[in-house]
Amino acid sequence: MQKDFSGVWTALVTPMGESRVDYDSLENLVEMQVRAGVAGIVSVGTTGESPTLSHEEHLEVIRKTVEYAAGRTQVYAGTGSNCTSEAVHLTREADAAGADGFLVVAPYYNKPSQEGVFLHMSEVAKCTEKPIVLYSIPGRCGIEISNQTANRLRESFRNVCVLKEAGGKAEKVADLHGLAGDKITILSGDDGKTLDFIEAGAKGVISVASNIIPEKMSEMVALALSGRMGEARAIEAEYAEFFKALFIEPNPVPIKTLMALAGTISDTHVRLPLCKMSEKNLEILKSAARSVGILK
Repeated sequence: MQKDFSGVWTALVTPMGESRVDYDSLENLVEMQVRAGVAGIVSVGTTGESPTLSHEEHLEVIRKTVEYAAGRTQVYAGTGSNCTSEAVHLTREADAAGADGFLVVAPYYNKPSQEGVFLHMSEVAKCTEKPIVLYSIPGRCGIEISNQTANRLRESFRNVCVLKEAGGKAEKVADLHGLAGDKITILSGDDGKTLDFIEAGAKGVISVASNIIPEKMSEMVALALSGRMGEARAIEAEYAEFFKALFIEPNPVPIKTLMALAGTISDTHVRLPLCKMSEKNLEILKSAARSVGILK
């Protein structure tokens, strides 16, 4: 399965009001991403608040995102779970809803061995012919997807094509690139680490920042991938404090707060146990956003 997974993929927020998903804002967001020319959209992942969406909402957000994109950009859906049968079920339903591929996070909380991770991901890979993005984020899951497990999955299943690496270590990216070459496309899961990861062999980023600056993120990554790393680093330096501020509180609280302040979505609302930002951190976020012209 040879596809180009390089570039910027937006880990899309799920706009919400007090009681329901705001589909008007979602449609506007998808249109914004399409016009910016991102490589694709990742719906209902961490940034999309998948843990606090009902099963029905989860699938409806996927359906609507696919509908709004209308084939103009790829739409991948988060379908991971720490219950293998649930991950398989979600993947099948997202497949039927029209998703182009699936983001499958490492099983969290129950902390399986790497053999357990392999068997879990194998069941998901077997239930669809569409691409699977493995998602390693040890800070949230308590385990990582090791390079050996990722490579073993790629060797076993032609639709396991991509690893989203959010462990923060460029050395791991370099080691996997050395092990698997171009058989696995590696994407950064951290905006601030994107260029370090590209230098180590990654091909892009699944980005939180691109919810609000998709053109700038696309420019930075395109420069890096074309060998113009100095120009890419200049953009990175300009936005370094902004990238840091986006994670001053748990994602997606800062990005949704900023998007509401900028008028990109209608409401800052996140669902419990996430909650609104502290005043201190809100001022830090505003200052960082003003420094790059996102807020006045």
